[in-house]
Amino acid sequence: MSQPKVFASQADLQEKKVSFTQLSEHAWAYTAEGDPNTGIIIGDDAVMVLDAQATPAMAQDVIRRIREVTSLPIKFVVLSHYHAVRVLGASAYFSEGAQQIIASRDTWDLIVERGEQDKASEIARFPRLFRNVESVPPGLTWPTLTFSGQMSLWLGKVEVKLMQVGRGHTKGDAIAWLADERVCFAGDLVESQSTAYAGDCYFREWPATLDRLATLRPERLVPGRGPALTSAADSGMAIASTRGFVSDVYTLAHTGVAAGKTLNAIYRETMTALRPRYGHWVIFDHCMPFDVSRAYDEATGYEHPRIWTAERDIEMWTALEARGP
Repeated sequence: MSQPKVFASQADLQEKKVSFTQLSEHAWAYTAEGDPNTGIIIGDDAVMVLDAQATPAMAQDVIRRIREVTSLPIKFVVLSHYHAVRVLGASAYFSEGAQQIIASRDTWDLIVERGEQDKASEIARFPRLFRNVESVPPGLTWPTLTFSGQMSLWLGKVEVKLMQVGRGHTKGDAIAWLADERVCFAGDLVESQSTAYAGDCYFREWPATLDRLATLRPERLVPGRGPALTSAADSGMAIASTRGFVSDVYTLAHTGVAAGKTLNAIYRETMTALRPRYGHWVIFDHCMPFDVSRAYDEATGYEHPRIWTAERDIEMWTALEARGP
């Protein structure tokens, strides 16, 4: 019997080129060729960071870029949702003046429910992003301020609206919206030239959530992964392409379940059907086993995502990726 394949992400060891792009008077994007993005809002009297990076060591590079353009304190760290690759770097910002870690109340509830398991799972999946994992303090990253629905924060005269527009990538997703500059920080609700990870998602709700986000008509958008979008047309295209991918995965899974097919058969057929359209997107091979597994679950009656553990990850990957003798 051949050995099961390792996670696709475990073979991704090449360093990524970082871009630090100014999108408007107050908005910046830290992107790295498909690695998790960080958004930055530089106000009149303080800085807000949106998504903290995987480790404090990685967050130091974000801080270095910020310090190239401003000496203002980084008072706020916003978590668009809870996944370890986005939150475990938060402690680095306290030495830069951070006063609050902010997230939706739904994200807080997810940390309570599955924070420890998610941490162990993601550290095992992404060795390059967590190569400095020893810099992460013991325990979990907890918000110090939560909200439900919507709240505004002011960086001097710069208003940042934090909004929940619906469930999608997780139940806790929040976006940040600079209405005056029409800049949206979308977290993993939207991806750009990158495969949406859907292992903890709500497939049937995600498209409608994206429709509500699209009504904002952002002229610039920072997605969860991929390059920042610098026009209304490109922002709209990223929203639409994410919607299309999510809908395609769930439609194929739902159709397969209705036909009585097994998870393994649905996975193989979905990979064959979607690779020509999406296979060139970043982390396609890594995400698809998780995405199809969650789509299968939702189509078979699991309304809420089951918790991924390091052990469940390996069992799933072995079952879907093993090629037999």
